[in-house]
This record gives sequence, C-alpha cells and structure tokens, in this order.
Amino acid sequence: MKLVILDRDGVINHDSDAYIKSKEEWVPIEGSLEAIARLNHSGYTVVVASNQSGLARGYFDIETLSAMHKKMDDMLTKLGGQVDAIFYCPHGPDDACDCRKPKPGMLLEIGQRFNVPLRDVVFIGDSISDIKAASNAEAKAMLVRTGKGVKAEKILQAECKTLMTVPVFDDLAAAVTAILR
Repeated sequence: MKLVILDRDGVINHDSDAYIKSKEEWVPIEGSLEAIARLNHSGYTVVVASNQSGLARGYFDIETLSAMHKKMDDMLTKLGGQVDAIFYCPHGPDDACDCRKPKPGMLLEIGQRFNVPLRDVVFIGDSISDIKAASNAEAKAMLVRTGKGVKAEKILQAECKTLMTVPVFDDLAAAVTAILR
C-alpha cells in the first residue's frame, strides 16, 4: 500500500493563530485538494493527522469539526479525490497524551491501522512539531512553506541541523509533484 499522511491546518487549508473554528473558516489552500486527488489517482491512500486542541480549549465542538471535515470531503469528491481517514488529537498542549504531535502516537496508530511500516510513509506538515512527529515515528518528513512552514523552515535552518535533510516545498501541490516523480 502506498500511503501519504498530511497535516491539515496549514497544509490542506489555510491556518489561523485564532484557530479554524467553523466550516466557514475552513478554506482550502489553492491547489491542495487537487494535489490530494492526484495522489489518489496515482494509487495512494491519503490520511490526515492533525492536532485539534481547539476541542480541548472549547473553541469548537466535535460536530463543528465533523462539519469542517465534511466540507473538505465534499470538495474533494467533486475533484475525484478523497481522504481515506482522519486522525486527530483532541487534547490541549498540557494534557500529557501520547497522540499530540510532536509525539509519535497518532502516526504510529495510523501505521498500525493501515498495516504499513512508517519508514515507507511520507508525512507532510508545516510545523516543527510535524517534522519531529515524523522523525519520532521513523516516517519520512516533508515540509511545506504554507501555514507555519516558512517559520518552521527558518527554525530547521538555525536550530535543527540534524533535520536539515527534510525536503521543503512551496505547498502541498509541489510536494505531491515530487512524490509522484
């Protein structure tokens, strides 16, 4: 099985420091949904792994999160694409869970559920916590400059010399083009 894992906010849709709190605020980044459809058409299973601490913080409820994901699914369907599963951490940063990135729990669960060794899986994110989660789960990390990606790229360059082998792309569409080469 060919599997790609994507972070959501900042990779698929525009992110906000004030959180994405409604389906109206959930707006795809140009080309991201088409990129997911391209992965699907090339035989890839696509899974989302997203920290959603807005749940723990009370910014939105599970029904609202489901409405955001339904909007994404509906838009993808129109393009002939799909996300095969969505995994999310509902906890806040101080909840000491195993699923919140940069911990590897969510990615490890995806590997187990899909019976795929993560060393063969690409995880595309826009933050240092995404890159560290991929590293902690022994997956292949890719960084996009959308969302928090420009800031994360600067941190990688300045502080994380051991992670400098992480390929960086302008957006999800460019990362998918590289995967499909």
